[in-house]
Amino acid sequence: MTDIEQYGKDEGPAQKVSVSMPAGRIAAVKQRVGARGFSAYVSAAVERQIQRDLLEELLRTKEAEIGSPSPEIQKWAAEIFREAETLAANEPSAETGEGDKSPEWHAHKAS
Repeated sequence: MTDIEQYGKDEGPAQKVSVSMPAGRIAAVKQRVGARGFSAYVSAAVERQIQRDLLEELLRTKEAEIGSPSPEIQKWAAEIFREAETLAANEPSAETGEGDKSPEWHAHKAS
């Protein structure tokens, strides 16, 4: 077992990794949370992606077990996801000072 394998997903010391992403995305993150909140922001995004991946796997397993959802349920789910996308797109920006219900990593926002 390697050093990394001995820890649970939220355990162990922090480690530096190198990640490449578009400069504009980096600037957008730093604008929202400042340079000191960058790692926490990225870590939270990775956690959300892991949750989405697990949800997708569970949905595929359930679909294999019981079949596809009805057209009505599919339509309802599509509407809910569109609404969530709209809410995310209209989220108040950090620079307006709105949105005090920010996640923990948002507390490190640049002043």
